[in-house]
Amino acid sequence: MKVLHVITGLGIGGAEQQLRLLLRELPTDSEVVTLTNPGAVARGIVADGVSVRDLAMTGNRDLGALPRLAGIIRHGKYDLVHTHLYRACLYGRFAARIAGVRTIVATEHSLGAVQIEGRPLSTGARALYLAGERLGTATVAVSNTVARRLERWGVRRDRIHVVPNGIEVARFAYDESARRAAREHLGLPRDAFVVGGVGRLTDSKRFDALVRAVADLPDARLILVGEGAEREELLRLARDRGAAERILLVGACEDPPPPPPAEQVASAEPDLPALLAAMDVFVSTSHDEAFGLAIIEALAAGLPVFHVTCPALNDLPAEAAPGAHRITGSVPELVEELRKLKDAGPVRQPVPAAALHYGIAHSAGQLMTVYEKAVSGPHPTREASWS
Repeated sequence: MKVLHVITGLGIGGAEQQLRLLLRELPTDSEVVTLTNPGAVARGIVADGVSVRDLAMTGNRDLGALPRLAGIIRHGKYDLVHTHLYRACLYGRFAARIAGVRTIVATEHSLGAVQIEGRPLSTGARALYLAGERLGTATVAVSNTVARRLERWGVRRDRIHVVPNGIEVARFAYDESARRAAREHLGLPRDAFVVGGVGRLTDSKRFDALVRAVADLPDARLILVGEGAEREELLRLARDRGAAERILLVGACEDPPPPPPAEQVASAEPDLPALLAAMDVFVSTSHDEAFGLAIIEALAAGLPVFHVTCPALNDLPAEAAPGAHRITGSVPELVEELRKLKDAGPVRQPVPAAALHYGIAHSAGQLMTVYEKAVSGPHPTREASWS
C-alpha cells in the first residue's frame, strides 16, 4: 500500500514525533509532505529512510499550495492520503479529492475541550473543519475523549476510529547511569529533589503553577522540557520568586533523537528518557489534553505522576497506573503533594500496565486496520469503541 502523509509542519511536537514513530512501524510504502517548517522531525524522518517534501506554504491562506499539493498526489499515484493537524487536514483532503484520490484518513491529534492545536475554538474553525471532514473516508481520534468531542462537533460516529498515540516503551526504562549523566550535564546535585514537566510552553499547559510550587519548596529543582511563547514569562516568574537558579528550561527535545556524529557521542545532549531518569516526579498541570502522551512516557520511566487531566488514563481502569494521581493543579496543593513526596525520598515505580498498553507497535497495527477498511470500501467504517 502506497501512502502519502500530509502534515502541517515538522518541528518538534507531539503529533510530529508520533508520525515519525508510526512511520517506523507501518508496513506501507510511505512518503511525507509538510506544508511548512521542515524542521528537526523532518530530518529525523529522512534519517529513518522516508522521503519528506516541503510544500513551502507561506500562510493559512496560501491557496496556491492547493494545486501544488494536488499535483504531488496525482503524480505519486497513492492508494491513500493520511492527513495530520488542522491545516494539513483541510488542504490535504481537498487536494486529494482534486487529484482523484478518494481514500483519505485524517488523524485528529490535538482537539481539546476549548482549543485545537493551542488555538481557541471558534464557530468558523468548526465549520471549516466539518466541511473538510466530509471529503474524507475516516477520521482517527487519539483517545475516546477526542472521539466524543468529534461526535459532539458533528462528525458521524461511524466515521470515527480510536487509534491511541503510542510510545517505544522499552526506550523509557529507568537507567541509573543515564540519571547520573543527565544530572551532571544539567548541573544538578545527585541528591537533589527534581520535579519535571514536558510540553509546549503555552498558557494552556499552566506551567506557571508548577514554577510557583517549586519556588515555594526550598531546595527542590524543576526541569521543564519544551519550547514556546511563555518561555520568557516563566523565566521572569522564576526570577521574581527568587528561584531562577532552581528552574531549568532545557528547550525542546526531539524524540527519538537523530543519531549524533561519532565524534559527538560523548557530549550529546540528554535525550528524553535520560531527562525523565533525572527527575523524581512528573507533573502535568494542563487542564485540557487530547491524550496526555508525556504522562504515559513518564509512567514508562517509572516516575510517580501528578496530573490534572489525562484522557489516555481515563480510558483505562485505575489499577493500570497506580503511580498516577489526579490533582486540581492549585499551587498550595502542588506544594503539599511535592513536599510529601520529597520527604518520603525518591522511589521508582515498576512499568505499569498503562504504559505497556500504549506501545507504538500496537497503535500502528490498529491504524493499518483503519487503512485496510478504508481502501477496501466504500462502506460504513466500524464504530469507534468509546462508551
